[in-house]
Amino acid sequence: MSLDLTERLLPLTVAALAALGFTPRPSARPLPPFRWHLPADTAERAPHGLFDSADPIEITLAADFDAVAKDRGTEKRVHAGVLSYGSPAGDTVSLNVQLHTRGHFRLRTCEFPPLKLEFDRTGAAHTPFAHQGSLKLVVQCRGSRAYANYLLEEYLLYRIYNLLTPQSFRARLARVAYVDPSGKKAPATRYAFFLEDDDRMARRNHTHVLAQQGVSQGETNFDQTGLVTVFQYMIGNTDFAFTALHNIVLISDSAGVVYPVPYDFDWSGVISAPYARPDSRLGIATVRIRTYRGTCRTPDDFAPLFARFNAAKDSIYALYRSQPDLEPKRVEQALSYYDEFYRTINEPRRAKHELIDGCRES
Repeated sequence: MSLDLTERLLPLTVAALAALGFTPRPSARPLPPFRWHLPADTAERAPHGLFDSADPIEITLAADFDAVAKDRGTEKRVHAGVLSYGSPAGDTVSLNVQLHTRGHFRLRTCEFPPLKLEFDRTGAAHTPFAHQGSLKLVVQCRGSRAYANYLLEEYLLYRIYNLLTPQSFRARLARVAYVDPSGKKAPATRYAFFLEDDDRMARRNHTHVLAQQGVSQGETNFDQTGLVTVFQYMIGNTDFAFTALHNIVLISDSAGVVYPVPYDFDWSGVISAPYARPDSRLGIATVRIRTYRGTCRTPDDFAPLFARFNAAKDSIYALYRSQPDLEPKRVEQALSYYDEFYRTINEPRRAKHELIDGCRES
């Protein structure tokens, strides 16, 4: 992201809002300049860590997946598995892993359940999985081409949020060959992506995870919360709640300031998966209809947020246009959906109607 571009766009956004009679308050707080924070544990990281590359990683995961797929309840049995991948030297590296199912809705609904992999730290040393401990593996819900698109699009939403802030979960795309060691079933190869661990994300941002429910938006950092809620509005996602920690992780710094970090975007309107349904209390018929679920802000509060999204627009669109295997029609649909968002934030009357007039007081 270009800081110079952000600085150029900010006065333009403020000026446009002023045309409607809104003037910046002296107390308005612009977002701090975007800076990636170096991890506190940089010295212990592998030279080529799992999340240091955007290239898809090709892996083979061998386990008794018939047994794994039966674990749909609250008790998660641990299953032994082997993860293998090809090294740059051409060797095959095999790592013993423990895996179990996880999640809620997708666990109940999907043909193939979401997984969590536990790595042996000693065995994983000097590999891309060094120091990871445990990782979520977000998998294709079903085997069809449509569900491959949904998986790739959710992966891209993590990449978009990475462009906007380092207080975000990193993701690594993978092509996974699922193998039955007994040989009774043919291997199935599908897309998936690894998601950064909560604690490692927090440490990278010099914070710690705050596992405390009941924290309202008003009790979290004003600027970062604004970024989260405008991002959720952009992608058409209403499937989150701060107080219940539903698809939100809270992190806190040494001064006690609390920051929200969103995850799980498969119910977003830009993807519009067939199983995604809005909460009936929101009064919208489909997830494609955007609803701003943030607390009330003035136009000058929104101005630096809009400037940040405007500065990232070209990079966001480039992610979609350069994503291999994402069907062109899905790219066009997503970018058209974002075009509407950008029209809204750059037309003050639309922004007022969509994000200011119907906001929440707390």
